Amino acid sequence: TIPHVSLQAPPEWVEKYHKEFGEEKPYVGGSYLPNRYPHATYAAMISYLDNQVGQIIQKLKDLGIYDNTLIIFTSDNGPTYTGGADTKFFNSAKPFKTEYGWGKGFLHEGGIREPFIATWKGHIQPGSSSGFIGAFWDVLPTLCEVAGIEKPDSTDGISFLPTLLGKRTQPEHNYLYWEFPSHTGQQAVRMGPWKAIRDSIFEGNTHIKLFNLDEDIRELHDVSAQNPDIVKRMNKIMAKEHQPSVLFPLFLSER
Repeated sequence: TIPHVSLQAPPEWVEKYHKEFGEEKPYVGGSYLPNRYPHATYAAMISYLDNQVGQIIQKLKDLGIYDNTLIIFTSDNGPTYTGGADTKFFNSAKPFKTEYGWGKGFLHEGGIREPFIATWKGHIQPGSSSGFIGAFWDVLPTLCEVAGIEKPDSTDGISFLPTLLGKRTQPEHNYLYWEFPSHTGQQAVRMGPWKAIRDSIFEGNTHIKLFNLDEDIRELHDVSAQNPDIVKRMNKIMAKEHQPSVLFPLFLSER
């Protein structure tokens, strides 16, 4: 599960970065275990993870199946703000902000926009990149298509296999929608260059902030007042896509 906290890594890896970073303030614990050298340990966890990925690659090659294996490396959320992981020190969400309110658990780009790396010898062009805008619910349909089986009817994800193969026939999402009941309730929509966020829902907030990610990738300038028609479209999407949940109600009326 690394680099998820608690901060834990083999001593030899911690020592490597302790020598590089020098003395530092200990993390005394709280929601996670304490740690004497939090910066060194977090760096050690990243390097240890990288080393283990290399072991998997080597094993695939030893078994003779590397050339026929699609390998995907990504994350389910942005960097954390707790447990002694000083992701602001490491600038872990670059170019996005990473501190509380902007990374894990929040619907700003630093919390949901993640690196996605894939390799597949003979299929994916090395060094290539794509502008396809997708989300985790697209992974299952993609793997189904790779395996030659039908995707379940229960998912509205789309396969991005054409993108991996460098084809120009890639279907696109009209928009992507997220909602998250934690941290006073949040909704977000991505539609082309536009990103809409409604937060503090449990506190009665109804204002939708709007950002043009082509011009403001860090979401620092709310342009909702200048684009009322876009805001209305985003509001309709949020209302359409929201489904009440008994376990995780998003609105006060559902609690």
